[in-house]
Amino acid sequence: MTTVIIKYNAGNIQSVLFALERIGAKAEVTDEVKKIQSADKVIFPGVGEASTAMHYLKERGLDDVIKNLKQPVLGICLGLQLMCKYSEENTTDCIGIFDEQVKRYPQTGGFKVPQIGWNSVYNLKTRLFEDVKENSFCYFVHSYYAHLGEHTAATTNYILPYSSALQKNNFYGVQFHPEKSAEAGAQILKNFLSL
Repeated sequence: MTTVIIKYNAGNIQSVLFALERIGAKAEVTDEVKKIQSADKVIFPGVGEASTAMHYLKERGLDDVIKNLKQPVLGICLGLQLMCKYSEENTTDCIGIFDEQVKRYPQTGGFKVPQIGWNSVYNLKTRLFEDVKENSFCYFVHSYYAHLGEHTAATTNYILPYSSALQKNNFYGVQFHPEKSAEAGAQILKNFLSL
C-alpha cells in the first residue's frame, strides 16, 4: 500500500510522517501529480494561511488533482479548510469538495483565538472514528472553523459548535491534528489507512 503526503507550502508534514512511523506506516512526501493520483491513500495536511496555500495549489494544478481523486483522502487542519467551498481567511475561494464555509471565530470574552490545545470531539460518525470513544480529546491549533453542515462527521465546541471532522464520499477532513492527539489520533490514522 502506498501513502503520499501532498507537499505544498504549508508546514507540519514532518510530524505527520513521524506519527505514521509510530503506527508502523510509511509515506512519501510529493507534489508529483502521477504519484498523488496513483497512491492508495492521500494525506493533505497543513499549517498556514488559506489564500497563499490555494495560490500555490492552483499554480501547480493540484487543486483540480485533489478534487478528482478517487482513493481515500484525509485533510488535516488547513487541509480540511481548503477542501471547503470558501474561507473568510483573506476571502479565499477554496477547492469546494465540502459545501461548508470556513469562518473566523468571533471575538468573545474569556475565549482566546486561536484555539490552542486539547478539546473533545463528539457525535462521531464514519469509519474514521471506529474504536475512538465519544468525547475523546484531540489537539487543535486554529483561528478558523468549518460550520456544521450535511458533511459534519464530528463536532467540537469552542465558542460555538463546529465541524471538527467532515466526510463526503472518499474525502475526510479533521480540524484537529491526529498526529499530535495521542491514542485517539493514532487510532484515527490507523482507521484512515485501513479504509
